[in-house]
Parts: sequence; C-alpha cells; structure tokens
Amino acid sequence: MVHKEHWKDEPEDQDYPAALRYLSLVTTEDRAETLVAALKTAPIVGRMAKDLLRASRLEVLPIDNFHVQRDLKKVDKGRRLSPVLLVVGNLATDTPLTIADGYHRICASYHLYEDAVIPCRLVDVEAEHGSSVHSR
Repeated sequence: MVHKEHWKDEPEDQDYPAALRYLSLVTTEDRAETLVAALKTAPIVGRMAKDLLRASRLEVLPIDNFHVQRDLKKVDKGRRLSPVLLVVGNLATDTPLTIADGYHRICASYHLYEDAVIPCRLVDVEAEHGSSVHSR
C-alpha cells in the first residue's frame, strides 16, 4: 500500500509553547523549560506510530475524534503535519514515553498506516544526573 508523505521537515513554532504547557503539568516549570529548550535543538529521528503509542502507554484515539479528524483532513488536502515532540521514558523507573506535543498527529498517522514512520524530536532525561537533558 502506498502512503503519501504527510510530515513537515521541522516542528511549527506553536508546538513548543504547547509542549511547555503540557510538560509544566507533569514536572516543574524549570524542568519543563529545560526540556523544551532541548527539544528545539534535538535532531529529527523517525519512529513508528504504533511504537510511539505503545511506549507512551496511550490508546490510539478513535478516527472520529475531532482533532484526529482535523489532522486527517489536512493530510487529505495535501498539507503536511508537524513532527512530534517527545521525552524518552525509562524502563528502570517504569516511566512511559511522554508525548509533549503531537498525540493527535500520532493517532491520525496510525489510522493512515500503523507502521508509518513519524518524524520526532526526542530528548532523554538522565535520571542519575537530575537536570541533565540529552537529545537522541
């Protein structure tokens, strides 16, 4: 099955404030700001939609979800979606992958093709160094 490319090369400017708003709900404001700063410079990597959902422990949103529908309509019109912003989980602490921005886009892509490779900016927080942040 052929799937048309539907991703931009870089995240949109508004994705970073959205990531900050979300991350500030699950960590301190200072840590959230550090993570977003790291996301801005992290290289783009590709990960499969199904793996992102599994690692985040989130369910795929239904195809009739308003935001998923909006992203699917963008793809139908030939508009590209913004890469997603992620914070790596940790098996040792049973911490799942955090989708800082792009959950609806991941779900839309999954509905198009679950093996789709999604461009991501991915940062890893080193637990033993506290505030240390690395791109992957």
